[in-house]
Amino acid sequence: MYQAVWARLRALVCGMRAARRDAGMVTSEYAMGIVAAVAFAVVLYKVVTSGPVSTELQNIVKEALNARM
Repeated sequence: MYQAVWARLRALVCGMRAARRDAGMVTSEYAMGIVAAVAFAVVLYKVVTSGPVSTELQNIVKEALNARM
């Protein structure tokens, strides 16, 4: 029983050490994901608010509102 307890304790300690090593990598992955999402949102905003695309979107909305059901 003594060996089983030590084996279990060793496994828990190794697991905790492994979790600490990966903590920074997970945070950096979230940060890179947020930066990429913000960059994509800025590009999408610029495209949607450009002249031709904005006009086309307004025409689509007008046609949808004037459609008969």
